[in-house]
Amino acid sequence: MARNPRLLPSVTMLAGVAAAGYLSVCGWLYFKQRDLLYFPQNTRLGVAMTDYTVKHGSVVLRGWRLNSGQGKALIYFGGNAERIENMRESLAQWFPDRTIYLVSYRGFGASDGRPEESALFADALAVFDQVAREHPGQPVAVVGRSLGSGVASYVAGHRPVERLALVTPFDSLRETAQAHYRWLPTRWLVKDRYDSVTHLRSYFGPVLVVRATADDVIPAPNTQRLIHSLQTRPQGVDVVQLEGADHHNIGTYPAYGDSLREFMD
Repeated sequence: MARNPRLLPSVTMLAGVAAAGYLSVCGWLYFKQRDLLYFPQNTRLGVAMTDYTVKHGSVVLRGWRLNSGQGKALIYFGGNAERIENMRESLAQWFPDRTIYLVSYRGFGASDGRPEESALFADALAVFDQVAREHPGQPVAVVGRSLGSGVASYVAGHRPVERLALVTPFDSLRETAQAHYRWLPTRWLVKDRYDSVTHLRSYFGPVLVVRATADDVIPAPNTQRLIHSLQTRPQGVDVVQLEGADHHNIGTYPAYGDSLREFMD
């Protein structure tokens, strides 16, 4: 059957429009991705509402210190839209024998600056170093939830973290984004990668993973790949699954606090 030559320009034009549209979406995602990753706007509060500071370069990070005077310390890194002050009461009750530090990421809470991976990593090391100086010779444990699991994993790979608890964690943000947007080349577009699998290769302390079986943000395979990478270590990894919990309500499950407390003890 002969082809209609009149159709060829139309097909070529449609293909060109589709390609241009696809590239436009990729470009928009590349330049706007940090607005889609970090949500500090709903966490902002006044400086007077905080009681602890860490100065890093020209930026002042602000947060809270709980159970002051205890020998051991614990640092909590929260999610990408989390009001970490909401964890103060629970953490203070779960760990009465530790001084607890919650410091907002730059751009979050009352902290200065704008969030991005390299800055958050450097800030997190500054927080750890200051806490370690305030607890000389004492162990410092770290808890990271969601995005904070990526920050906590980086700290554990670069500092002597006593114990590391990862809540609703992922293998890397690059792989997690690809799972959500399979039709886009997000592996190559993502700037802030939070590659926990790589960072944890140089951590040899105890690790706890707390996962939600109904997690609607972190796909189960991404959490499982992280767990598998940790299972290959001689130290292994402890895994707690909270049946029915999702990414947002996991903190309401009593087993959440119980598992963290048991691991830290």
